Amino acid sequence: MIDGIVFDKDGTLFDFRRSWGLWARMFLTGIARDAEHFARLAEAIGYLPEENSFRPDSPVIAATAPDIAEALAPHLPGRSVAQLTQAIDTAAASVAMAEAVPLVPLFTALRARGLRLGVATNDSEVPARAHLGRHGLTELVDFIAGWDSGYGAKPGPGMCAAFASQTGLDPARVIMVGDSLHDLDAGRAAGMRTIAVLTGIATAPDLAPHADAVLPDIGALPAWLDTLPG
Repeated sequence: MIDGIVFDKDGTLFDFRRSWGLWARMFLTGIARDAEHFARLAEAIGYLPEENSFRPDSPVIAATAPDIAEALAPHLPGRSVAQLTQAIDTAAASVAMAEAVPLVPLFTALRARGLRLGVATNDSEVPARAHLGRHGLTELVDFIAGWDSGYGAKPGPGMCAAFASQTGLDPARVIMVGDSLHDLDAGRAAGMRTIAVLTGIATAPDLAPHADAVLPDIGALPAWLDTLPG
């Protein structure tokens, strides 16, 4: 029996390449001095502009804004990690995110099943709330946390544990859904079941050993839930 679902945001609710590829191109264009500098900045964060994608080790995939800032800082003398973190968050809050599937109908259907829903992201909380609000999800979730919300970042279990605590749910009856090993490890560490989705950068072979199931996207969740014993 499942009583709640906590979702990662980027690569899970929103298609990673289409959403963060746009952010990377816009943000790096804004801070680069020229084409050569743009290429060095892109390399520093693992962005592949010709493919509008990212290397699997890119800090943009599962790390935090300060981690991205630290990767960029050596190539931007005179700008501190704190300044770059603020610039990253400001740019992220305004980027147009591409839904992995139509989110409001899905979340409405999940809530109709009596499920409590949450979002746990390594994005900062302010841009995360901006993204969720812009897509009509704020009133459909019971919990929103970013790396800076006081529970720590994934793969630590803090955000997942806080969701269970604040909703009064047994973690064993909660699913963590994400597109990266950080997400799945965080859910496992919190005592939750884990579902991997393929709307991020990681592949099914990467994720399958760490997940109870691998789905193409979160739109497949209702059918998967229907296979569980009552």
